[in-house]
Amino acid sequence: MTGRNDGRATDQGRVYQASGDQHIVEHHHHAAAWSGPDSVRRPPVGRAPAILRDRSELVGRLKEAVTGDAGNTVFVLHGLGGCGKTAVACALFEHATRESGRLGLWVNASDQASLRAGMLAVAADRGARDGELMAARNGLRAAADLVWDCLDRSDLPWLLVLDNADDPAVLRDGGWLRTSPRGTVLVTTRQAAGHWWPAAELLYVGVLPREDAAQVLSDLAPGTGSAEDAAAIADRLGRLPLALTLAGGFLAHQVINPWTMEEYGRRLQERPDPIELIDQGATDTGDDSRHLVSGTWQLSLNSLVGQNLPEAVTLLRLLACWSGDPLPLSLLADARLDLPLPADRMELALRGLINHSLAELVPGDVRCLRTHGVLLDSVARVTPADERDRLATAAAGLLLRSLPASPERGLRDSRLAVLAPHVLALLRRVVTWPEITVDTAESVATCALLLVTAQHRSGDYASALATAEQATDLARRRLGDDHVLVLRLRQRIGKATDRLGHLEKAAGFHRELLDDLERVCGPEAPDTLTTCLHLSRPLTWLDRPAEAVLLMHRAAEGRAALLGPWHPLTLEARACLLELPPGPELDREATAGPALLTDCHRELGADHPITLSAELNCAGALFNTGQYSEALPLARRALAAHEHRFGADYPITLAARSLLSSVLHAVGEYRGAVEQAEAVREWRERVLGPEHPWTVVIRDKLVRYRRSLAGETSPGRL
Repeated sequence: MTGRNDGRATDQGRVYQASGDQHIVEHHHHAAAWSGPDSVRRPPVGRAPAILRDRSELVGRLKEAVTGDAGNTVFVLHGLGGCGKTAVACALFEHATRESGRLGLWVNASDQASLRAGMLAVAADRGARDGELMAARNGLRAAADLVWDCLDRSDLPWLLVLDNADDPAVLRDGGWLRTSPRGTVLVTTRQAAGHWWPAAELLYVGVLPREDAAQVLSDLAPGTGSAEDAAAIADRLGRLPLALTLAGGFLAHQVINPWTMEEYGRRLQERPDPIELIDQGATDTGDDSRHLVSGTWQLSLNSLVGQNLPEAVTLLRLLACWSGDPLPLSLLADARLDLPLPADRMELALRGLINHSLAELVPGDVRCLRTHGVLLDSVARVTPADERDRLATAAAGLLLRSLPASPERGLRDSRLAVLAPHVLALLRRVVTWPEITVDTAESVATCALLLVTAQHRSGDYASALATAEQATDLARRRLGDDHVLVLRLRQRIGKATDRLGHLEKAAGFHRELLDDLERVCGPEAPDTLTTCLHLSRPLTWLDRPAEAVLLMHRAAEGRAALLGPWHPLTLEARACLLELPPGPELDREATAGPALLTDCHRELGADHPITLSAELNCAGALFNTGQYSEALPLARRALAAHEHRFGADYPITLAARSLLSSVLHAVGEYRGAVEQAEAVREWRERVLGPEHPWTVVIRDKLVRYRRSLAGETSPGRL
C-alpha cells in the first residue's frame, strides 16, 4: 500500500510505510539488478504503538528469547486478523534492537515473491556476495540455504521477524523456516494449525481485556469521553485492536464537527451497517485491505478457497447469521442444510475456520464455538443478496431444532442462556437484510417465542422479559404490529412483568394487549382467551376479584366451546378457576376439583404440567375453603411431584412448598410450617429480591408461623 513516507530514501528508490498489520505492495526501484526491499532493518509498518496494552506477559516471554546469545528458537504469534500480532512483533523488534543489542531483520512473508525477495535481502545484509545472490536468484543455488548459511555466520545475534505468514506453505516450500544458534525467529500468522509449526512455540494473540481496550481508545482520542464511554465502545467493537485503532483515529481526527465517544457509540448502535462507520477511521489505505475491518479477513477466506475449502466460506456466512457469543457445537451436528455445505464437509469447513483463526473453540460444560462479532458483521455485510434468505432459513432451522418444541420440557438455564444471543442476532439480520422473506422472518420470530417461553418456564423471568422486549421490537419492524407472532411475544412480556412483581404494570399491559387481540383476532380467539387468563392473575393479587372471576370464566367457557371440554387448554383454564380468592365462587369451583383431577389424569397423564398444576390448585382451593385435613395429603403430593418433575428451585415448586407450609400451619404442625416457609423465603429473597410481592408474603407468613411455634397465635388462612 502507499502510506506515510518516513523520509528515508536511497539511490535505489523509496519505501512507503504505514502503521498496522500491513505489508509493502508498492516499491519504486531503478536498478535492474535488484528486486527486493530497500531495507530489512526496519519494520515496514510505520510507527509502533507508544504503549502496547495488555501484552506485557506475552512480550515478557518473547524478550527472554532475545536476551544475550539466546537462539535456536522459533515463536509463532497466531490469532485473528486485526488482533495486533504485528504490533507485538514491532514491540519486540524495538526492544531487541535498542535494548538487547540485537540485529533486527524484518521480512514480509505474505506471499512467495515477497518472502523470497526479503530473505535474499537478509542474506545480502549478512554478507552474501553478489555472485552468491545472483546464483540464488537464477536457481543455481538453493536460496534458503544461502540465507541460513549467512544467518548462521552472522557476527551479531539477530531477531528475524517473518510477518503475515498467513499461508504457511509459502515458508515450507523451499525450506525458508529454520533455526540458528545465532538468532531467534518470530512468525506472525493467522494459521493456528499446529502441524504447520512442529518445532515452534505457539503464542496466541487475542482481543484485549475490557479495561485495556477502553484505554486504547483513550490513548488515541484523549478528551473525547470518559472511561465508561470508552469501555462501552470497546464492548461494541469486540475489543479488537484494529477496530479500536480505527475508532480512535476517527474520533481524534475529525475537524468540522468532532464527535464525543458517547456520540460515536450511539451511531454505532443505530447504524444497520456499523462496519462502514468503523472503516472511516482509516487513512491512506490504498489497495491494502488489512487496514479495514471490512476486508482484513478476506485474505483468510481467499486462502480457504485456494485450499479447496469453499464450504468454509459458506459456513462463515451461516455463522454470520448469529452472534459472536459462544455457539453450541451441537447446533451444527448432523446438519442437513439447503446450502452448498454438505453434512460430511461440515467438519472440514469448521476446522478450516479454526486453523485460520477465524473461529475458536470455547471449553466449558457446553462445547461451543466463538467467532468475533466484528468479523461476523463484516461477513454479513458482503454476503451476496441472493444467498441471504437461504442462510437465514438454515440458521432458523438449526435453532428450532435445538429449542424445545414443548417448552414444559425446557432446557437447563445454562443452555438457554447460550442460545439467547443467537436468536436475537438472527432477528437483527432479518431486519437489516431486506431480501429475507416473510416465511423466514416468521420462522425466526417463532424461535424467539420458543426461547422466551422456555426461559419463563425455567423460572428465569428477568431474562424472559429482556429477551421478549428485544424480540418484540425487532419482530414488529419486519412483520408489523398486528402479526400474531408479535402479539404472542407481547403476551410473554406481560407474563414476565407479572412474575417479576410489577402487578399494576402487568395488568395495564395485558389490558392493552387484550384490546389489540380482540380487534385483530376476535373476542373468542385462542390468543384472546389466553390473555384473559393472563390478565386475571395480577388482578387477583391486586384485590380486584370481580373482574378476575369474569375473565377466568370467559377463558374457561370460551376454550370449552372452541376446543372441547377435554382439550389441554380447557383443562388448564378450569384449573385456573381453582385459584379464585376465597368466597362463594371458590366454594362452587372447589367441589369440581376432584372431577378436574380425574379428567387431567385420564387425558394428559399424571406427570403432565397441567395435571400437576391442577393438583396444586386443588390443594390450594381445599385450604382456602377451610378443608385443611383434606388439603394436607394433596399438598404433600403436589410438592413431591413438582420437585421430581422440575427440581427443588423451580418457581412453581417453591409455590407448592409455600402452600404446604400454610397447610401445615393450619393443622398445627408449626415446626414443619416454619421449615418449609424458611426455605421459600431464602430462595425468594435471593432470586426475586426482598421487595417482590411473593417475598413479602412469605416473610409475613414466617412471622405468624414463628409466633405460633412459640405458642403466641393460632393458625390462620392462606
